[in-house]
Amino acid sequence: MKLLKITILIGAMLSFTACSKSNGGDSEIDPPRLPGGGGGDPDGVSLIFPENNSECTEGVVRNDLQSSVTFEWEAGESVDSYELHLRNLESNSSATTTSQNNEVTIDLERGRPYEWFVVSKKEGTDESPSSAKWRFYNQGPGVENYAPFPAEAIAPTRGQTVNATTSIVLEWQGSDVDNDIVGFEVLFDTNPSPATSLGTTSQNSIDANVGSGQTYFWRVITKDAAGNTSRSEVFDFIVQ
Repeated sequence: MKLLKITILIGAMLSFTACSKSNGGDSEIDPPRLPGGGGGDPDGVSLIFPENNSECTEGVVRNDLQSSVTFEWEAGESVDSYELHLRNLESNSSATTTSQNNEVTIDLERGRPYEWFVVSKKEGTDESPSSAKWRFYNQGPGVENYAPFPAEAIAPTRGQTVNATTSIVLEWQGSDVDNDIVGFEVLFDTNPSPATSLGTTSQNSIDANVGSGQTYFWRVITKDAAGNTSRSEVFDFIVQ
């Protein structure tokens, strides 16, 4: 009987040892990861809804002026909370909403273009990665064709200092829910409210003459086939 007890004990110890090691050697078992906790910096997240460059039709209509839209994104690792940053692209007004979950519902003006992104937050670290920025139109009553989204500057970037030169290529990106953009007009000046037109183009770039030691301001007016227009923000750059 004593021999049988010893054999059972040794077998149990061997079984425990075999389950406590990986196939390759002596590494310890990793502790379970706690939701939102754990070591390391927070991850940036991927956005889900509203989709980029789309018309949002899945909100709950409150009245003729407002509807509720639920924003969704993938949960990140080592994240305690999220900040949803939302900007009305017509009025340029911004708002920030904090959430412990990977979704939040917000009341929006109908028939307006918006831009949104999510920042991951974690206590004890200054790292706060941002998601990509997405744009959408919140569906409005009776709207059959939407104005283009305001163009985004690609180069020069806002506030950039460029080497001394006599000419520069201005580049931007335009987008439209209806995919019917027909052209762009570029306003360019040393005045913070540019009014001098460089002309109209169907391309996403245009040449501009510049001089050393100057600060330049520019914006893009996007036009679509239905006659709708949008005006970008004013971008600026400095020539050394």
